[in-house]
Amino acid sequence: MSIWFGTGENFPDVAQLNQFGRRSLVEHLDIRVTEVGDDFLAGTMPVDARTHQPFGLLHGGASVALAETLGSLAATLCVDSTRFSCVGQEINANHIRAVSSGHVTGIAKPIHIGKRSHVWEIRIVSERGELVCIARLTVFVLERKP
Repeated sequence: MSIWFGTGENFPDVAQLNQFGRRSLVEHLDIRVTEVGDDFLAGTMPVDARTHQPFGLLHGGASVALAETLGSLAATLCVDSTRFSCVGQEINANHIRAVSSGHVTGIAKPIHIGKRSHVWEIRIVSERGELVCIARLTVFVLERKP
């Protein structure tokens, strides 16, 4: 069973979801949504000069940017976006393994989807499937003013 709000013909496809990040940090880091499952959202990010720290490894902040991007977008897909906005309230991340090249993939899955807050777990893995980072994002669901 799908967790998403308004699934069906009006639900955005992957190409439409990737348009949300235009002219932002998401575009600069080349973060791309790759898949929407019944209960997860997946995306990738390159590990290159844009996402490296000075020693040539994936910057922890870039991993956090990927995690927050996927978790916030996933939360937004769970609510009626004409009535609500989802904003990050808190994020934490544990950096497990270094990566110096290629791509990483993040998968956001809900831990809790409530009326006013969500908690998402985002696991980021290397191309070999090794855990690089695990993050938890708390999202506040705000009612839009008319």
